[in-house]
Amino acid sequence: MPLTPEFWNALKTEFPEGFFSTEEALLQSHGVDWTRAFSPNASLVVFPRTTAEISRYMALCTRFAVPVVPSGGRTGLAGGAVAAQGETLLSLDKMRAMGAVDLLGQTLEVEAGAPTEAVHEHCAQHNLFWPIDLAAKGSSQIGGNLATNVGGVRVIRYGLARQWVLGLEVVLPNGTVLQLGGALEKNNTGIDLRQLFIGSEGILGIISKATLKLVRIPPMPHVLLLATRSLEDILRLFLRARQAPFTLCAFEFFTDKCLARVQQHRKLHMPLETASSHYALLEVETENPESLEAWVGQCMEEELVLDGTLAQGGQQAKALWALRESISESLSATGMPHKNDIALPVAKLLEFCKGLEAFFADKYPSWEICLFGHIGDGNLHVNVLKPEHMDKSTFLAKTSEVDNDVFALVQKHQGSISAEHGIGLLKRPYLHYSRTPEELALMRALKKTFDPADILNPGKVLP
Repeated sequence: MPLTPEFWNALKTEFPEGFFSTEEALLQSHGVDWTRAFSPNASLVVFPRTTAEISRYMALCTRFAVPVVPSGGRTGLAGGAVAAQGETLLSLDKMRAMGAVDLLGQTLEVEAGAPTEAVHEHCAQHNLFWPIDLAAKGSSQIGGNLATNVGGVRVIRYGLARQWVLGLEVVLPNGTVLQLGGALEKNNTGIDLRQLFIGSEGILGIISKATLKLVRIPPMPHVLLLATRSLEDILRLFLRARQAPFTLCAFEFFTDKCLARVQQHRKLHMPLETASSHYALLEVETENPESLEAWVGQCMEEELVLDGTLAQGGQQAKALWALRESISESLSATGMPHKNDIALPVAKLLEFCKGLEAFFADKYPSWEICLFGHIGDGNLHVNVLKPEHMDKSTFLAKTSEVDNDVFALVQKHQGSISAEHGIGLLKRPYLHYSRTPEELALMRALKKTFDPADILNPGKVLP
C-alpha cells in the first residue's frame, strides 16, 4: 500500500531532521537479513534515537495503517527482518547506549541496538559477562537477540537468552510503552509479559531497552578439537564428556565436508594429522588440566577419538573456534546454500541423522550436505549446497519440496523445525510441523490482542 501524502507530511513535520531516509542503499541494506532469499522493497527507513521517538512513530503508523518491520543487526536466517512488500523499516542502529554496570546486582541496562560483542566488552571491564555468545556477535544486536531468543554456542552451560534478561522496555504497535520487570530477580505478580516478547520475532512489540542479568567471567576454559569416525561416536563422546570430571561449556560438531569448505574459503590451518569424517569441538572448565588430558588419552586408547589437540593458550583456542565459527560464512561463499536450523531431543539425534542420510542418499545422491551444530543441545544445522549445474529457481523449488520431507522426519522424532533462528518468512509455511492447530489459534489471538491492525512485522511467523 503506497504511503499517503498526509503520512509523509506528518513524518516531516513531527520528527527531527535525519529521522528518516529513502536512500536506496539504506533500503537495500536494512531491508534484508542473512537469508538473501528475498528481495528488499521498503518504502523508507527511520532511525529513532529514543524510546519516545519509537513510540511516536508507531502511533503515527497506527494512525495511517502503515506497516513497520523492526531492523536490528539483520543476522537472522529466517527472513524475519525482511521488508519486501513496501513496508517501512525501523532501525535500532542509533540506540546503542549502555548504562553503568550494577556491580551489586550484577545487571546492565542497554538499548536494543547495542551490539552483542560491545556488551561483552563493556562488562568485561568488571570481570562480568552476558553469557550469550554466537558467531555473529560482532553484528547482532541485543534487541534482535531477545526477539529471537538466541542460543549460541554455550547453551549447554548457560541456557538461552530468555534466561539472562530481567527487564524489558517494549513499545506496542499503538505507541504504548511497557516497563516490564526492571532489575527484579523475583517478581511473582501474575503472567510474565516479558516472555511473550522474547522469541516473538517482533510481531507483538518492539524491544527498545533491556536489563540484562550478568555473571562472573569464568576461568579461562580449555578448548579441544577431537576427530571421530562417525556421528555415533560423536554422541558416545558427548555422553562421556557429560560424565567426565569437568564442566562442559560447549560441545560442537562438524563434518569433513564443512571443514573442506572452511579450508577452501578461509585457508585456516587444521592442526590434526588424521583425517576423519566427524569432528567435535569442546570447551570445558576444570581446575585439574591433568585429569582432562588423562580423559582424552583414555578416549584415544579406546579408539573413540582418533586424533585430537588441546589448545595451549588463548590464541590457539581462538584458532580452533575459528574452524567451527567460519562454517556459515564459508558455506555462504559458495553462492546460496539452503539452510535448516532444527532441534531434536539429544537421545533421538542418531536415529534422526540416519533417516536424514538415507533420505538424501535415495532422493538426491549428488547433493552436497554439510551438517554441523550444537550437538550438546540437540541443534543441527543442515546445509544443502546448490549443484553447479542447477539454476537458482529449480534449486529453490526442489529444496522447498525437500523441506516438507525433512520437517516430517523432524516431527516424527518430536523435534522442532527451528532451534534458534525463528520462523520469519522462510519457515512460516511449515510451522504446523512443530505447533498444533490449538497452539496456532492461541498465537493468532495474541497477535490480534497486541496488534489488531496487523502493522508490526506483518506476514511473519504465523501462517
